[in-house]
Amino acid sequence: MLMKTTTHPQDATDEGTPVSVKIRERLAHARKRFHANDNIAEFIEPGDLEKLLDEVEVKMQGVLDSLVIDTAGDHNTGNTARRVAKMYLNEVFKGRYVEAPNITEFPNAEHLNELMIVGPITVRSACSHHFCPVIGKIWIGVLPNEHTNVIGLSKYARLAEWVMGRPQIQEEAVVQLADLIMEKTQPDGLAIVMEASHFCMSWRGVKDMDSKMINSVMRGVFLKDPTLRREFLALLPRKG
Repeated sequence: MLMKTTTHPQDATDEGTPVSVKIRERLAHARKRFHANDNIAEFIEPGDLEKLLDEVEVKMQGVLDSLVIDTAGDHNTGNTARRVAKMYLNEVFKGRYVEAPNITEFPNAEHLNELMIVGPITVRSACSHHFCPVIGKIWIGVLPNEHTNVIGLSKYARLAEWVMGRPQIQEEAVVQLADLIMEKTQPDGLAIVMEASHFCMSWRGVKDMDSKMINSVMRGVFLKDPTLRREFLALLPRKG
């Protein structure tokens, strides 16, 4: 459920102002940034997303017109502007506009302190530079302690989906996910590895179909203990 913010006077009186402008004004008033990979759900009020969908549709229709596509006569693109608007707001960039998924946390009653690895988790995003798809997998290693909050395995996938559901740069996305999991679970150590194909390389540009990007983030004992780090990396499935 979206968090309702305090309605500003201009929201109530200026009905002709585009909803995107109103959202920007709320962000500016709170001195919050709104980069492509930021979540702005706190500043979305009930009904805003429906209005934003209409606004994006109009703007997308303008893009199609500028591309000299006859959407009125072409049965394939007649409703493309609406479909694209829905895709961006409700699917691929949904992680910008909705709050984090509810995560049930449990105390570490059994005082588990052994390495746990979750993955591969399939993730889908889009690069901030060209809005081309980024498709890949993530492996998450957690070393809990007696104070660590335990969350269900599926919840790691939900958190990853929320973070990746924005225009992203892979290096920044993995850091955002690491920060979020550290905040939620407070483990002794956290390790994340992401491997992804970037369509901005395979679909355009150099058109290299085989290149992948692999990066990692290590926190806590994974940074300090090379043996633990090697154990985590050794347990990841090897590519053929």
